[in-house]
Amino acid sequence: MIPAVMPTYARSELMFDRGEGPYLYATNGRRYLDFSSGVAVTSLGHAHPRLVAALTEQAQKLWHCSNLYQIAGQKRLAERLVALSFADTAFFCNSGAEAMEGAIKVARKYHAVAGHEERYRLIACTGSFHGRTLATLAAAGAEKYLKGFGPPAPGFDHVAYGNLNEMRAKVSKETAGIIVEPVQGEGGLAVASIDYLKDLRTLCDEFGLLLIFDEVQTGMGRTGKLFAHEWAGVTPDIMALAKGLGGGFPIGAVLATETAAKGMTAGTHGSTFGGNPLAMAVANEVLTVMTEPGFLPRVERIAHALRSRLEALAKAYPKVFAEVRGKGLLVGFKCVVPNLEVVEKLRGAGLLTVAAGENVVRLLPPLIIDESHVEEAVGMIKAVAGSWS
Repeated sequence: MIPAVMPTYARSELMFDRGEGPYLYATNGRRYLDFSSGVAVTSLGHAHPRLVAALTEQAQKLWHCSNLYQIAGQKRLAERLVALSFADTAFFCNSGAEAMEGAIKVARKYHAVAGHEERYRLIACTGSFHGRTLATLAAAGAEKYLKGFGPPAPGFDHVAYGNLNEMRAKVSKETAGIIVEPVQGEGGLAVASIDYLKDLRTLCDEFGLLLIFDEVQTGMGRTGKLFAHEWAGVTPDIMALAKGLGGGFPIGAVLATETAAKGMTAGTHGSTFGGNPLAMAVANEVLTVMTEPGFLPRVERIAHALRSRLEALAKAYPKVFAEVRGKGLLVGFKCVVPNLEVVEKLRGAGLLTVAAGENVVRLLPPLIIDESHVEEAVGMIKAVAGSWS
């Protein structure tokens, strides 16, 4: 008999009833160090007092207001994101998949209003992940996620991640733009080189394409800068955000330049819940915390400390870990042993992690961890690695 909750997840039996900072507490009373962050979502940890206060204050005023009316928090958050990024405008939604759907629509509409409706195809990379809707699954092109859901949505081509020659060769008269993750999270923590991102910008400018960065997982301080593409000094035309932007509250955003968004006029896109007052209140406070002096440099410093300790573990246990991958606090191991077994054993030791493609285990701790949490996690990883030796 099918359970009341549709069984679309391979869930652990663990259930949590509260969290505090980087820790989750199970219903059995056991404490876990959360280096999964709800898959890069709880960017400021659990029950951050300033987020709780912002949400509580707003909840006592107004929960929902249709986008038929002005929503004050939207204007403030949009203006702040614009000021902190390449963008001129922002659209708010509820998730990363919705943000990527919006980004796809912006790119296609841009060419349509310019009189080139034939330019609707987008080039994406193998190993990518852009969401679970039919369009975002087709954008990623992974057979394991597409199988059984009929023909993939049309309009997407795929090339190897990091291969500029393949990307250039795939451009046609129907190409509208390029989609890329600065770091492939779900795909196994592959990191795009600075030169690759710069060359993609040059390629888009050469052929009149729009460059779309999927920063759903890499954005909002995860790599030590507010947005991961900042490391390359390259700006996209469109960017998708979600996950860490709400610190645990559902939110997504599409950021775009004025030129890229010129076709997005009244009626072209919308969302019932997107940009609701609760989400705006929390996201504005998340942004306030992340832009305070010293916050991002501290993330970078802690990320460096964590990586150096992980690289030492990989060197000490080569029969368990092949290498360390990723950037900032989006980091992990490519494993020699099965990654799901590593995730399970780490959970048994009290550390929560996330599996990824290419036999990778991801570590996605809250951005507020300190050296003591790094040492605590490293101790548990060392103990688990030693069990294989």
